[in-house]
Amino acid sequence: MAELHPRTGKLISLSNGNRTAARKQPAQEFNQGLVVSARPLGPGEVFTVRLDRKMNSWSGSMEIGLTTQDPAFLDFPSSATGLKGGSWIVSGCSVLEDGRSVLEEYGQDLDQLGEGDRVGVQRSISGELHLWVNGRDCGAASCGIPPRVWAVVDLYGKCTQITVLSCQPPPEEEEEEDAEEQEGSLVPLGQSRPDKFPNSLDTDSGFPSTELSAVVSNAILSAYHGSLLSVSLGSPPAAIEHSPPTCNDALLFHEKCGTLIKLSNGNKTAERRRPLDEFNNGVVMTNRPLRDCEMFEIRIDKLVDKWSGSIEIGVTTHNPNSLEYPATMTNLRSGTIMMSGCGILTNGKGTRREYCEFSLDELQEGDHIGLTRKSSGALHFYINGMDQGVASCQTPPVVYGVVDLYGMAVKVTIVHNHNHADRLRRNNAILRARSPDTGRHSSSTPEPGQLLFHSNCGQKASIINGGRTALRPHATDDFNHGVVLSNRPLQNNEVFQVRIDKMVDKWAGSIEIGVTTHNPAYLQLPSTMTNLRSGTWMMTGNGVMHNGTTILDEYGHNLDRLKAGDTVGVVRREDGTLNFFVNGIAQGVAAWNVPPNVFAVVDLYGQAAQATIMDESDALPLPGDEDEGLALTPGTPCALLSLSDLRFHHLHGANALITNGGRTVLRKNSRSEFNDAIVMSSRPLRDGEMFEIVIQKMVDRWSGSIEAGVTAIRPEDLEFPNTMTDIDYDTWMLSGTAIMQDGNTLRNNYGCDLDSLGAGSRIGMMKTIRGDLHYFINGEDQGVACTGLPMGRDIYAVIDLYGQCVQVSLTGGSGLVDNSLSASHVTDKSLPSQSPVPSVSHRFHTVCGKNVSVLCDGTRAERGAGCSHGIVFSSRELLTNETFEIRVEKIEPHWSGSCNIGVTSLSPHEVSLLGGGLPERALELRSKVTWLVCGSEVTRNGQRLRENYCNSLERVRVGSRLGVRRDSDDTLHILMNGEDMGPAACGIPKAVYAVLDIHGCITALSTVSSSLLEEPDATKPPSITSESEEEEDPADHGDPHTVIQAHSLQFLANHGKNILLSHGNRTATRVSSYNQGIVVLPQPLPRLFLFQIRIDQLSPHWTSSLSIGVIAVSPERLNFPATAAALKRSSWIFQRSAVLCNGVKIREGYGPNLDLCPEGTCLGLLLDSSGGLHLYVNGLDQGVGAQDLPEVCYVLVDLYGQCEQVSIVTGEAQGAELDAHEGQLPGEREKADMVDGVKESLCWVPPDPVALLSCEYLALCTRFKDLLLLPDGYFLEDSKLCVCHCDSCHKLRGDETYRKRGDPPREYAEPIGWCSFPLRLSPRSSCAQYKKWHIAYQGSSAGTIRRTLDRGDLLPGSACILTSVPAKSDPQSGFPAAEPNVLPPRDLQSVVLSPTLRYAALPEMCPKVMFRDPRSQRMFGAQVALQVCVRPGSYKTGPPSACAIDLMDPRIPSSEMEFLTKEKGATVLRGLLVRVE
Repeated sequence: MAELHPRTGKLISLSNGNRTAARKQPAQEFNQGLVVSARPLGPGEVFTVRLDRKMNSWSGSMEIGLTTQDPAFLDFPSSATGLKGGSWIVSGCSVLEDGRSVLEEYGQDLDQLGEGDRVGVQRSISGELHLWVNGRDCGAASCGIPPRVWAVVDLYGKCTQITVLSCQPPPEEEEEEDAEEQEGSLVPLGQSRPDKFPNSLDTDSGFPSTELSAVVSNAILSAYHGSLLSVSLGSPPAAIEHSPPTCNDALLFHEKCGTLIKLSNGNKTAERRRPLDEFNNGVVMTNRPLRDCEMFEIRIDKLVDKWSGSIEIGVTTHNPNSLEYPATMTNLRSGTIMMSGCGILTNGKGTRREYCEFSLDELQEGDHIGLTRKSSGALHFYINGMDQGVASCQTPPVVYGVVDLYGMAVKVTIVHNHNHADRLRRNNAILRARSPDTGRHSSSTPEPGQLLFHSNCGQKASIINGGRTALRPHATDDFNHGVVLSNRPLQNNEVFQVRIDKMVDKWAGSIEIGVTTHNPAYLQLPSTMTNLRSGTWMMTGNGVMHNGTTILDEYGHNLDRLKAGDTVGVVRREDGTLNFFVNGIAQGVAAWNVPPNVFAVVDLYGQAAQATIMDESDALPLPGDEDEGLALTPGTPCALLSLSDLRFHHLHGANALITNGGRTVLRKNSRSEFNDAIVMSSRPLRDGEMFEIVIQKMVDRWSGSIEAGVTAIRPEDLEFPNTMTDIDYDTWMLSGTAIMQDGNTLRNNYGCDLDSLGAGSRIGMMKTIRGDLHYFINGEDQGVACTGLPMGRDIYAVIDLYGQCVQVSLTGGSGLVDNSLSASHVTDKSLPSQSPVPSVSHRFHTVCGKNVSVLCDGTRAERGAGCSHGIVFSSRELLTNETFEIRVEKIEPHWSGSCNIGVTSLSPHEVSLLGGGLPERALELRSKVTWLVCGSEVTRNGQRLRENYCNSLERVRVGSRLGVRRDSDDTLHILMNGEDMGPAACGIPKAVYAVLDIHGCITALSTVSSSLLEEPDATKPPSITSESEEEEDPADHGDPHTVIQAHSLQFLANHGKNILLSHGNRTATRVSSYNQGIVVLPQPLPRLFLFQIRIDQLSPHWTSSLSIGVIAVSPERLNFPATAAALKRSSWIFQRSAVLCNGVKIREGYGPNLDLCPEGTCLGLLLDSSGGLHLYVNGLDQGVGAQDLPEVCYVLVDLYGQCEQVSIVTGEAQGAELDAHEGQLPGEREKADMVDGVKESLCWVPPDPVALLSCEYLALCTRFKDLLLLPDGYFLEDSKLCVCHCDSCHKLRGDETYRKRGDPPREYAEPIGWCSFPLRLSPRSSCAQYKKWHIAYQGSSAGTIRRTLDRGDLLPGSACILTSVPAKSDPQSGFPAAEPNVLPPRDLQSVVLSPTLRYAALPEMCPKVMFRDPRSQRMFGAQVALQVCVRPGSYKTGPPSACAIDLMDPRIPSSEMEFLTKEKGATVLRGLLVRVE
């Protein structure tokens, strides 16, 4: 019986006779869960455990392996990866030996296993480590395992309990044969999906199946010019039909195939392994060439939704026995014709971009693809039996069929029995799904009928209530597969609206709604509708997605915040625009050019469990264009029902956007634009009428803030300036504390300062009948600002969203107020008095301490007898960046102590579940996590986190204001009288309530802050009533250089916590640790604009280096993870030599390894016109790294590991728009330009001289040359003639590795890895006479190079390094001491040269010296050599004499490795070469 050893990790408890292990405190601890087998494993034994329990709080899961450490004496580490001294661990899909990774991609990912899965580990008889998952051997993970080993299992992360099942050799089962038998017993295709495609084609129109089939078939025949009649659906000729292939010549897949392909079913089925991890290396070919007119047809058996692109099929002349299979077949540049998407690629180049109507990327499981080569040489492709026409007219006579299981395509099977009827039926389904009216009986007066849900719905959805209600019956068990569609297409302007009936709290996300062109009767419904890649528009969260790609990231009300009873709707208008509604509120235009005849879609995702279609009788009235601003959101206070008709005018400044039915305005591009955002009231103000707005969003980038005032200029007559204070007539404005009239200051130090107001503050303006202008701050009158406003003229309110102020909304305080300031004839009864508490104020929850009374409609809280039991909560959860602020109303000085303020994750609704109710003090709230500021200390669940955080709360007095805010970076902020005290704590969850303890001398509080009418971060498109909408779009997508200027680029102040910005925020430095170093740009990256940074500083203390890429989410809302690789949404990152998308590696081997880039390297990003992302290294384009990026992307740089400082060095891209390769843009190159995932450089552009001169390696070599103290007179004066031959500069110039020179020409190697410093020629010499001489090299040393330069030649008496003795070292300089100045001996050896530095720079001939770099103070090794011109015919060639033959240059013959000369004047010094390591 297999058991576990009694000695275990600290948190392990054993049971069931030491066969079951569980990790204690799994919700608090993720490690310390190591267990080991009770005895060493026998030869070939598999130690098998079952995963009993998992939890999703952590990342990572079970780890398993072998160790030589005896558990009786083992000091258990925290995790299995910490085992040393002979341990082999499988973690995820990696294999580690003694904690070091030895294999990155192995077997099945253990992190993906579920409860009940079985995992085993085995040491084979041959000493190999094998992993077994659910009885299947994953192959050898490592070799050389000692015979005495114990099995080890780590209950890590999600894994919390396991049970040992057995420890015995594996059974001898032929599982592969069983699998093949199952594959061979596939059901006929005609019966594979009866639920999706019924045998009967009867429709509601009353057509019988035969008549309808004829109608559809005739339509298809007419559309394709009768090709089906002549080809007979692709059937082979009669001669071939009557002689079916025998088993010996049956068309099968060749046994030699792509590296990830697994063949089964007698080689008729091919499947790509690890389809969720790899997308290519899935090429398979036929076992023999195709015969003339022979049909090669396959069926798609399996697809996955993860990748873009899908199956590709074609023919090739390459024999599979001799072919080295590429990663994707379109990489082959000869003898290959492939259909990819809807186009034809010949030898990797597109020859027909629109070959057929169907795209292979849109086919579904069960669809058929075929091809045949006619006797005339024409190649035809077939989709579900339909001939797509001639793809190529001159196909070679001998070709093999080839299939590339690329991207989504995972598994295919060769089809020999061609079921024409089934293929035609499937083809009809595709056509009908594309065009809902195909094959239907047309009527002159169609009757749409009642709008219901279609009976074909998602796997986990059900339709009830006569088709009006859709639900997920088991909503707590699964969160997706809840897609439902309408039973018919929507008519123009017909609203499809549903009510959410039921919600569950288990999942994240909620209902999604939209439209699709797919017919529900023939659509294979996906798990979630956003997975569809064609004809679909969905609103999800507060964004809009088209074909699975986000097109609007911040749109409308967040659907994830809706509750049961809320409604959502969608409508397609006659102009092709798509609009969404939330609780009757129009959210604005979401998409344009939406085709007609679209079906409505509802995805009951996540929390949404049931929804019902609303009839016209019970639906909320949906507003039209005229009155949509009057509709209400779910959070709109009841007071807004009595609002006046005041709105923002549809005419406004260029950077202003009007949303929320004219009640909200925001400034576009708030991080790059600070003005041009003037808005006015929709009509003139009446006497005594308040125009009040609330500040909803601020940025800390600019100086100055909102400006407010009035003007007598009509909006139609105003040419909106940059700022309203530029107007020199009929305008009165408050700017800061200054009152200005017509641009001139009337008075300073007015009663309020607009620049000091923050988010949540309210500003009101009112003109009295006497012509006085009053301002109100948070409802308090600040007095007369100015007098003499013109009588009898229309006065409009003006708001200038300037500087820090980004977004404001009208409040319920707008309207007629305080009759004492209005006309005397207006009575008290004729005007509503303003409430002392604004209608949008925050409120206290009714659940509170037993000594607290909540009064004034929840806006005031008072403590009764005693000094305790004074806990109060906010009435709802705090939104991100929302400030909950209170004012102290009453103090009892005979009590000591003061109030406490903070946030808690305890919901007031959960208080009834607490034993004994609320405690006396908020410090005792510990059932859920609570953060409080007490005095000047910050506590968490009563434990002190910080001291002296702020001024003590015991000093507050009556009128003092205290606020609490949870920021978007999950930090807690406390505000005292409007001043932010800074972050008090971090890691604050989203669902928190404000909590206060009315303790001690404080006895009464009231709320003074306001809730937001919208989410504070909402950024919505213009309303359909804005006349500037059509004028703004071209500006947004026009010339990118008008959007962003190179000199104005700087990093956003919101960045990783270890980042320090300097030099005008253009330089970012990581000041501690190795991560938390992400910086972003606040402006989106325009198309065809090259953004560049320079690596300024590297640290040798860490490994790896920076990452660079883009994100498609607003950086202002980004919660920065520790590294860029942890970004899981809308991110494309270049890391090392790979490309990551949402944290998942999508390409390997792209460009140079960024970890190897030295200081001074310039890295750049460019988005081409088609959405392709390019990486530039020192100005050299590395090609398209990622494709189809969204329109708005922000640059992100991660200063990770060695990279400690970068600076922006952006200049505009030269020639980025035009590509010399056949006039294509960078993003429009063919797929065949990809070779194993690496894009070839298609054109060469001249390198940037600045980039060459900034090479850090050249600067390092120059500093070493300066330490040699060589006279400057030996070198040419122009430093630009110094050439760096490092890898980066060599590639940047496009230099060849070998060149030829001389007469006759002789080949020599370029000095790759060296820096060349050109030497002066003798005045008696002529440059022209040496152009026909050959080039060679001689190794030298730092101690002898001066003497060689002094002589000016390489005479045999110049102390050739081959004859020199080892030099003595000078301990002060670090260089070898100069040799004594003695006459050389008379018996001199020949001067030895070589045409390659691989030989001339060998240590015996070119010794290395160590030196300390004066700049970085780091130690380096350096070598020096000489490049010389040697006269042809003056030397003899010979084999090497100083090293083994295997070190030779592969291009230089061994017999010509050495040049030997004794002739005087046969050599001329050309340059000094330096190499530093």
